[in-house]
Amino acid sequence: MKFIFKAKNKNGEVKEGNIEAANNNAAVELLQKNNLFPLSIRLESESDPIEKIFLSYFDRINSKELMIFFRQLAILIEAKVPIVSSLMAISEQTENKFFKTIITELIADIQDGLPLSDAMKKHKQVFSILSINIVKAGEISGNLRKSVEYIADNIEKNYKLTSKVKSAMMYPMIVMLVFFVIAFLVVTIVVPKLTVMIKSMGSEVVVPWYTTLVINVSDFMAQYWWVVLVVVIFFIGELFYYLKTPDGSREWDQIKIKLPIFGKIYQNLYVTRFADNLAILLVGGIPIIQALTIVSSVIDNVVYKEIFLKAADEVRVGGTISNVLRKSVYIPSIVSQMVRIGEESGQIDLVLNHVANFYEQEVDTATKNLSTLIEPVLMVIIGIGVAFLAFSVIMPIYNLAGQL
Repeated sequence: MKFIFKAKNKNGEVKEGNIEAANNNAAVELLQKNNLFPLSIRLESESDPIEKIFLSYFDRINSKELMIFFRQLAILIEAKVPIVSSLMAISEQTENKFFKTIITELIADIQDGLPLSDAMKKHKQVFSILSINIVKAGEISGNLRKSVEYIADNIEKNYKLTSKVKSAMMYPMIVMLVFFVIAFLVVTIVVPKLTVMIKSMGSEVVVPWYTTLVINVSDFMAQYWWVVLVVVIFFIGELFYYLKTPDGSREWDQIKIKLPIFGKIYQNLYVTRFADNLAILLVGGIPIIQALTIVSSVIDNVVYKEIFLKAADEVRVGGTISNVLRKSVYIPSIVSQMVRIGEESGQIDLVLNHVANFYEQEVDTATKNLSTLIEPVLMVIIGIGVAFLAFSVIMPIYNLAGQL
């Protein structure tokens, strides 16, 4: 490893430079052997800004890597390993180059005197506001290990829940994608060959309007399929671009929680995140108003963000969280009632844990049963498509063959 040092020699002159060493202690020993008295030593960043931007785009840090990072950090802290040495050990085992760069910068900032939470604050694109505040609470209370464990558990729970929802959605999406690709190929390649007999009969036979429609569409697709493909790709690209804009993101957040079947799953997912994250922050000693503000920023849905920000404003003027939750159609009534009980009993964190566990099980059950609910709908849609195509093309050909 390369370290940047500042040291004094025997004459009191300050020297600065770089030094290669296995770790921080080895660097100190090496400087002392050269009659230098270290003032500060920190790891040199392993990548320049341009390389860092490149790595952040192509080597992104996922939830699983963050979970492993905090889990390892908690274990090392429990083993009484100094924080800098712990981060160095984790850095050596990290395969993600961008994450390795971030950990190196954390080490450098801590060696310069910053607490871990302030060092993490410089990398908000990696560490959530929730994680930063929990670490800060742990530093203040003197129980950093427990705080880091909370973060690891929280990331793991969110990762599993999100993965279940995504996996549940992938099945119908893949089925419908395959169906449309096959339909595209059939209409473009197969149907024009099947309709040759119908066309050859000319005006001798009356062709139903739906068969004429299929023939015209297939003729157009056979000749201009590339135009349709370009239009579809352009439309999908524009849709994804719009969804990344503030207006598009807001609209998609509203659509997600109103979708048939999926909407309820998303609502339960956001309620679980709210209850779980707020409970962790309150246990960590974060004030209720600040905790609500932090939860709103990590909920990942604009509609629910506004609900929890409104709850924070209500508490600020002396109101209650349950009063705001009760007025929202997106919060189940049982949640507002349980939160009210928690507020009245002074055990809101305990109540929130029960709420989180209950709705986590609801999400788990719903995602497991989703394929059972979706399969009949998909089969009906695909069946209607196939039946229409067969009735429009195969039946007229069969009737013509019977007349010959």
